[in-house]
Amino acid sequence: MTKTEMYLEKLCQFYAPSGMESSITEYIKSVIKPYCKECYVDALGNLIAFKEGKNRAVKKVQLDAHTDEVGIIITAINGDGSLSFTTVGGINCESLVSKRVIFGDVIGVVQTKPVHLLSDSEKSKMPEKSSLTIDIGATSREDAEKYVSVGDIGTFYSKYEKLNENTLLARALDDRVGCAVLMTMITEDQPYDAYYTFSVQEEVGCRGARTATYQVNPDIALVLETTTAADITDISQGQKACHLGKGAAISFMDNGTLYDRKLYKAVFEMAQKQGVKVQAKTAVSGANDAAAIHQVGDGVRVLAISTPCRYLHSSACLINLEDMQAQLDTARQMLALCASGEV
Repeated sequence: MTKTEMYLEKLCQFYAPSGMESSITEYIKSVIKPYCKECYVDALGNLIAFKEGKNRAVKKVQLDAHTDEVGIIITAINGDGSLSFTTVGGINCESLVSKRVIFGDVIGVVQTKPVHLLSDSEKSKMPEKSSLTIDIGATSREDAEKYVSVGDIGTFYSKYEKLNENTLLARALDDRVGCAVLMTMITEDQPYDAYYTFSVQEEVGCRGARTATYQVNPDIALVLETTTAADITDISQGQKACHLGKGAAISFMDNGTLYDRKLYKAVFEMAQKQGVKVQAKTAVSGANDAAAIHQVGDGVRVLAISTPCRYLHSSACLINLEDMQAQLDTARQMLALCASGEV
């Protein structure tokens, strides 16, 4: 098991939906602080670190990954003890129905009508998300209030497991993968100085990254993410976006950012020279912390380097570990190119 895999397995043990990142942030800080000249948590909860390299950087580079995951928040406790809720970040209805969820140490299940009782019309469509409730085994409002409160934030409850040598299934791989890669880089010798930000609240609008970037004030930012891979049955080639096993996915545009063209071209030139596996993310969809970062101050040149992930924002995200290694290799090489002023 690589160092990055070990970090990833540990990171996936933390339940850290947006607004609840403090436990995972403290763990990351405990690991990286001995390797950093500066390492602190700001008022919003971002972890910001500066690591000295063998050489002073010509261009100030920020590497960013977000610590939060999608989740759910209790909006009401009903008379029968069930919990009404809304989502924290983008979760579709299909990913919620009949899934186990957790609030602290309280486990529940998202209720659904038994298939035997569904009408023909109900069988052909998903229920409205607003109609879903959570069952924690309580028999009344008063009973449920012993365990949870309105405003409590939870997330999916599921296992971390390897399906085979290179395939990993877990919740919250968005963006625990990026965090694990950054932790690996920080605990290694690097050729150039760099800033590393572990940002909060990406899933609800890239809020932490904006605040962190104002403090760093970089010239260039490398955003390490996971991104949607739809390389599954009955999806057209144009909608697959990227493929597991074909390396790190590089975005040219998404719904939040038009990426720096020089950086985009440079990463493919580097990959060809160094033998690093990369692929273009071919769907213009989604967004990430780059959407906030590139608009800070006088503007920041940005590049997103992602690990392809199937079933994003669900209880069962799936990645290829060789792609995560390719993301790490790409980030190492691009940090050197950017910090040296070569690109």
